[in-house]
Amino acid sequence: MSACRRHLSIVLLLCSVLVQPAAAFETVAKQALLMDYDTGTVLFEKNADERMFPASMTKMMTAHLLFERLRDGSLSLEDRLPVSEKAWRKGGSKMFVEVGKTVKVEDLIRGIVVQSGNDATIVVAEGLAGSEQAFADQMNERARDIGMAGTQYRNASGWPDEEHFTTARDLAELAAATIREFPEFYHYYSEQEFIYAGIKQGNRNPLLYKDIGADGLKTGHTEAAGFGLTASATRGERRLILVLNGMESQRERSSESLRVIEWGFREWNNYPLFKEGEVVADVPVWLGNASTVPLVMPRAVLLTMERKTRKDMKVVLRYEEPIPAPIRKGNQVGVLEITAPGLDTISVPLEAGADVAALNAFGRVAAALEYLVWGASN
Repeated sequence: MSACRRHLSIVLLLCSVLVQPAAAFETVAKQALLMDYDTGTVLFEKNADERMFPASMTKMMTAHLLFERLRDGSLSLEDRLPVSEKAWRKGGSKMFVEVGKTVKVEDLIRGIVVQSGNDATIVVAEGLAGSEQAFADQMNERARDIGMAGTQYRNASGWPDEEHFTTARDLAELAAATIREFPEFYHYYSEQEFIYAGIKQGNRNPLLYKDIGADGLKTGHTEAAGFGLTASATRGERRLILVLNGMESQRERSSESLRVIEWGFREWNNYPLFKEGEVVADVPVWLGNASTVPLVMPRAVLLTMERKTRKDMKVVLRYEEPIPAPIRKGNQVGVLEITAPGLDTISVPLEAGADVAALNAFGRVAAALEYLVWGASN
């Protein structure tokens, strides 16, 4: 390949200092996943794709479908849904709805996400789909839309069923989708208590009572599943999503969830590298009516990485030098490669920031002569 078409690699950020791999992080939970909300980066996982029973963390999907109906206008917070005998008789955690009466939708939301009422989930399922089984079919359809490939619902509450299962990764994706899609309703998950039928009940999420920025989501417990929690917390502009399951007690769930999420905030950080539309470099053009063309970032680049590996990050620009004209604005003309210890290589396409027309015949002859006389560097 001629000198005018050689590939150029420019190291934009470089530090040659090496660090030892991070010490292994562990949790007593049987299944776990800690994820950055903005980037989707997984900070820690343990058996994250292992099938598990979600227990009352199932109710996140029940609330998700309820929020969808509120958003599309087919339901309002003031609407009322009837209570069947099946809902009234349902055991386990209860909102204490009364058979034959109707309950306001907003109260049902709080009954599900704050009080974890199994009876409230059946009221919603029957009110929106006619039966709990039909509602479970809708839950499964929505799970497929979200990408929850390891999930299968059989009921709206998380009542024990061998064919009712999920994974820690799927619950994290559901939590992220809920936060992203329903900002106007997500606040219900942060409420610490709710009074219905004269009975005051507290939210079972232990992180809501600690000063760590927690604002959701849902606990779960059955004998088969153990104690679980899907949680989210913010600190500054960062949000983390945590799923833990299979713990042995409420106390263990509380202490372990606090320990893991604090580790995520302490040891990891988000680093904005480039803004959308930012010019990365001006690079040479071959036989064009401009001598250079700007390479621009088509999207913002935000990376999540361990704080101690930030100094070992490398960003390399790769493109064919010089880029031959004509060049159309928006065409991919280069790649930015980002590497760091423990980080898979990220390749970001770079676009031309301007049109560059090809020289006419006379101009191409003149440029060729100039190259023969002066070389590519002039």
